Amino acid sequence: MSREVHVRFREGAGVRLPRATRRNIYVQSKRAGERVLASVTRFLSRQRKLKVNAQKSAVDRPWRRKFLGVTCTHSGPHRRKGSGQALERFKEGIRGRTQRTRGKTIRQVVAELGNYINGWKAYFGLAQVKSGFKELDSWSRRRLRCYLWKQGGRRGYRELLRRGISRELAWNTAKSAHGPWRLSKSPGLSIALSGRFFDALGLPRLFETKSQLT
Repeated sequence: MSREVHVRFREGAGVRLPRATRRNIYVQSKRAGERVLASVTRFLSRQRKLKVNAQKSAVDRPWRRKFLGVTCTHSGPHRRKGSGQALERFKEGIRGRTQRTRGKTIRQVVAELGNYINGWKAYFGLAQVKSGFKELDSWSRRRLRCYLWKQGGRRGYRELLRRGISRELAWNTAKSAHGPWRLSKSPGLSIALSGRFFDALGLPRLFETKSQLT
């Protein structure tokens, strides 16, 4: 059986190639990939009068490339996952919505984050590797703890007591010389503002266990 995959474009009534488009073509060898790339480039430039971006076109391993924010794992069986750049863009979106100087209530912030997270989850739900999603969930909740601690100001000690934190731990947390971001990972805030606290506010998760779905 030939290890090469031949690609054909068929033109007919109503069949058109858009001006700007991206395509991934998978073949079984580097030699086949180089031949297909040359053939497709020649077809698009000569017959369709389209310009192929040489900087973005390449023959490479699938796990070294990303397509619309998606890539795949290096070791087999190869599975789909969000690219590193896509995960970083997610963090940028969370940062922008959890800036400590926005002056919005926690419920308003959670509502905005909910729309953003649900939209991102709907797009990247096809990913088969979701370990990075769990880390993003933890990181997002840490951002919210930081936001709440900064908003609380001098009320921080009393709020910790109200949420069941011992006097000693609440006092050490409130009087700590560390900034809000460092404290957002401290035992006092992690217990007082746990994941369940944000679940109750309606904050969705990217990574859901079976117990959370039931």
